[in-house]
Amino acid sequence: MSAVTSIGTLYVVATPIGNLGDMTIRGLETLKTVDAIAAEDTRHTSGLLSHFGISKKLIAVHEHNEHQSAEKLLTQLQAGENIALVTDAGTPGISDPGAVVVDLVRKAGVKVVPIPGVSAVIAALSASGITQNGFHFHGFLPASGAARRKVLESLKSQTVTLVFYEAPHRIIECVEDLANVLGSERRLTFARELTKTFETFYTCAAANASAWLQADTNQQRGEFVLLVEAAAVKEAEEIPEETVRILKLLLADLPLKQAVKLATEITHEKKNVLYEFALKLKENT
Repeated sequence: MSAVTSIGTLYVVATPIGNLGDMTIRGLETLKTVDAIAAEDTRHTSGLLSHFGISKKLIAVHEHNEHQSAEKLLTQLQAGENIALVTDAGTPGISDPGAVVVDLVRKAGVKVVPIPGVSAVIAALSASGITQNGFHFHGFLPASGAARRKVLESLKSQTVTLVFYEAPHRIIECVEDLANVLGSERRLTFARELTKTFETFYTCAAANASAWLQADTNQQRGEFVLLVEAAAVKEAEEIPEETVRILKLLLADLPLKQAVKLATEITHEKKNVLYEFALKLKENT
């Protein structure tokens, strides 16, 4: 009778985004003990492994082959191999390849273990001095100007800090769109070349961002995290006393939606405003 092979584990390992000293002890131990490492760029990962004296079988998993590679990795995991998944920098699956692999192997019942480490998003936020609560991480905006502006338009009213990644060759046109679509008065923070020699933090009004970049071409180099001030929270619209009286009378005898519909027809107030107010009245009764 043949022995039953246990299923392996997929380790999602975060790697440094610049400074190799940021590699975690747990991450190193994982890379040393797995059977193979699935990497976005095997040449880049070879340099990382060489720095730490690690030699392992490497498997290429990048945006152009991720679906096919995921199937192969699943077969190896089901055969009992333990595999580490890494990208060129940071955490797999966060604006980098990896999510397709993780989704497939988890659905197949294979254990996935995160080995956390450096995150450019969190690093940028932590040193930005932004005091607003919450953030929306979008990652890379579309390369096309029209598509980029369309996405920004959909995010314009977000009342949390907006976080984007951007490449150097698109940085000027990107910040110009940020100013034109989101508002020239919004505060914009550049977090450039994080953890590297020329790490830079700079905050200005979005209207001045393009000029700052063009004044020094060195500031146009490297990888960027852009943090954009949240949209101002709109004050609740004031509802006339007579409208409130009518809405309360209707709510006493009718379901909420019907009461709001009739109140809108009678008072000509905005339906969404009356609906939100009606919900609060219900909560307080």
